[in-house]
Amino acid sequence: MSRIGKNPITIPEGVTVDLKDGVVTVKGKLGELKQEVKDIDVKIEDNVISFERSSEKSDQKAKHGLYRALVNNMIEGVTNGYTKSLELVGVGYRASNQGNKLDLAVGYSHNIVLDLAPEVKVETISEKGKNPIVKVTSHDKQLVGQVAAKIRSFRAPEPYKGKGIKFVGEQLRRKAGKSA
Repeated sequence: MSRIGKNPITIPEGVTVDLKDGVVTVKGKLGELKQEVKDIDVKIEDNVISFERSSEKSDQKAKHGLYRALVNNMIEGVTNGYTKSLELVGVGYRASNQGNKLDLAVGYSHNIVLDLAPEVKVETISEKGKNPIVKVTSHDKQLVGQVAAKIRSFRAPEPYKGKGIKFVGEQLRRKAGKSA
């Protein structure tokens, strides 16, 4: 039995969970998310969601914990939301936003303008003497991670000086430069 898959999920107040034709729909104060569930039985009873598999096939064992984790992330997302923060490390690196347009100046000959999905909120923080910070917020955990990874990919941190776009709190492996 999957240790994650066998744990039941309690539904908090203000969240509604519906199951129809193998699609789990979660609605909360921050939005609505849907997830299709295949090969796993989902039961909703007394504000508790439980996941059960019908056989011991390795395919079903893998999906058991996966779908439980995905639905749990959906419930967490519509109640609290998810945030990822990125830090721009480098001389002259800047970030600004107008609504859902993110404008990055990260050492190229041109600025990078990124149009974000309407579900994603972006916030830029620029304080004098500190590195600019970009905060990506949404109710969808997968979307937040995907957008943050896309922003990071424009200038991944390099190992010698540490310049680039990195997650706040990320530890970089630093290398020694050329020794004379």
